Amino acid sequence: MIETYLQSLAGGMLLGLSAVLLLVFNGRIAGISGIVGRLLGGKQIPANAVFVVGLVLGPIIYAAIYGSFPPVTMAMSWPVIVVAGLLVGIGTRMGSGCTSGHGILGMARFSRRSIAATLTFLITGIVVASISGALL
Repeated sequence: MIETYLQSLAGGMLLGLSAVLLLVFNGRIAGISGIVGRLLGGKQIPANAVFVVGLVLGPIIYAAIYGSFPPVTMAMSWPVIVVAGLLVGIGTRMGSGCTSGHGILGMARFSRRSIAATLTFLITGIVVASISGALL
């Protein structure tokens, strides 16, 4: 059990470190939706590509260290997961950012907009999870 806490602590520290390094060296907030959007839009390709490659390599490195990927169970079908992902993508555009940009860096900077966005994410997530859990 302590290993889970240490992994979570290490993951959080690495998230914070990567966000700070991206801000210091690239002058950009580590909002994943913005990074992927710029990458797909052909803007700042090298920096964004390196960041996204790092996101992909993270679990691979984890599996190399611990011998396997952590177990993941999904109670929903793939179509439901795809629709949910699309809705999250639409929400990040409507909210001018995602949980990583608002929740990690925006909250750390005490941005009122990010605090409001993060509260909205959390409350909406709780409501949707409760409703979908009851219906599905």
